[in-house]
Amino acid sequence: MSNPFINSIVSWFLKKRSHQIELFIKYPNEVQNDVLINLINTAKDTEIGKEFDFKSIKNYRDFSNRIPVFNYEDFSEKISRARKGEDNIFWPSKIKWFAKSSGTTNSKSKFIPVSYESLEECHYAASKDLLCMYLNNNENSMLFAGKSLRLGGSKSPYKKNGTYYGDLSAILIDNMPIWFEYSSTPSTKTTLIPDWENKIKAIINETALENVTSLAGVPSWMLVVLNRILEKTNNKKIIDIWPNLEVYFHGGVNFKPYINQYQKIIGNDNMKYYEIYNASEGFFAIQSENNSDELLLMLDYGIYYEFIPMDSYNSKEKLIIPLEDIEINKNYAIVISTNAGLWRYEIGDTIKFTSINPYKIVVTGRTKHYINVFGEEVIVENTDKTISELCKKYNLEIVDYTVAPIFMKGKEKGGHQWFIEFKNSVPNNLDIEKKIDENLKNENSDYEAKRHKDFTLNPPKVILGNSGVFLKWLKKNNKIGGQNKVPRLSNDRIFIEELIKLNN
Repeated sequence: MSNPFINSIVSWFLKKRSHQIELFIKYPNEVQNDVLINLINTAKDTEIGKEFDFKSIKNYRDFSNRIPVFNYEDFSEKISRARKGEDNIFWPSKIKWFAKSSGTTNSKSKFIPVSYESLEECHYAASKDLLCMYLNNNENSMLFAGKSLRLGGSKSPYKKNGTYYGDLSAILIDNMPIWFEYSSTPSTKTTLIPDWENKIKAIINETALENVTSLAGVPSWMLVVLNRILEKTNNKKIIDIWPNLEVYFHGGVNFKPYINQYQKIIGNDNMKYYEIYNASEGFFAIQSENNSDELLLMLDYGIYYEFIPMDSYNSKEKLIIPLEDIEINKNYAIVISTNAGLWRYEIGDTIKFTSINPYKIVVTGRTKHYINVFGEEVIVENTDKTISELCKKYNLEIVDYTVAPIFMKGKEKGGHQWFIEFKNSVPNNLDIEKKIDENLKNENSDYEAKRHKDFTLNPPKVILGNSGVFLKWLKKNNKIGGQNKVPRLSNDRIFIEELIKLNN
């Protein structure tokens, strides 16, 4: 797809989806109810459908009373059987694909079922919708006059017992529609190179001379690739290599700590940045407007949503509510039922709704990625904003960071320890610990209260990481590649102690 004529045809086709999106925006609860009933009816003759008598479920009340909330451990036995080739356990169509989780919250890998329906009606449908929304917002776009530089996958999926497992991105690439393959770079062969260093070299060689009009991938890893391309080509700005580059589609980690670096190295003031929210379990939300931090929750992908208010999350009786009962600016854990056979499944992410007409969200973190050792209830959203403001104000460029508690010893109060790797040097006169403390107080009132007159918490301590230390940690833990991320927050010191050891 290399000329304006084809670009205009593709654009017209993608825009036809707009009226369907308008439908679930106008009738969100009705659409979600239809999704639920369709899921129940489709799976009524499966093993789990018979176990919970899906045939007698007529509405949400029946559904919520009948079926418990599951986490991965609750569901793992059934998934293990499906991976060995058993059919009709939790979804009627044969499941051949399992997305292997990077496992940032614990050492054990998770294998998330990916059905044909979830591939076509969720993941690939979302990719088309993302393009549709972008093109509707940017009518003069020439996106399809060039190619998209995609970054993802680590290796081709492995076959075992007649089923396949691997990174979600690798599974998606392996099943990619032909039209997408022709509009992307590098080649599938290059994209799936397992060794990260060799992959980067191959990506640079293949893409430097292409007409790249868009980028797609996790911000931290994409930044590595772009900087290496600049070094290889002896250019100062990405726009000098790809003059028609117009948009970056990103997800996986909060973009705010990286935005200044992208603006600096791309060199195009008209560059657009579009965020997505997806996971191995499904594709959930898409930025629907230019220059927005909010993501439109997609309601017709074969996923039924429920939510647990985080203020009840650790109670014996978790409150679980449907979409129609949510409140704005309240932190929720997400529960999903999907067209891959996950039922009332906790995915481990937390969000806030910024709007109910339409339903729009921001991702706030993970249910296990927070610090609440001293009652401070600090979440990833707080620390991302803290570090983002620091970088913006003092022209710093971050590579990565993590935060862990400093536990009390005797009469000594506890606190937080930040481990941060910057790309550039921190000014000698910058009291970085004081600035982080001030920024976090502004973002989190519980933290501010605990820090009042050092009553509960001491001021934070900051360790500056040596160049490449996070990359060393990722390599050591076999987490190199486009889908892997550093845990931002933890209630223990496992990650940070490993980093300190590597930093010495």
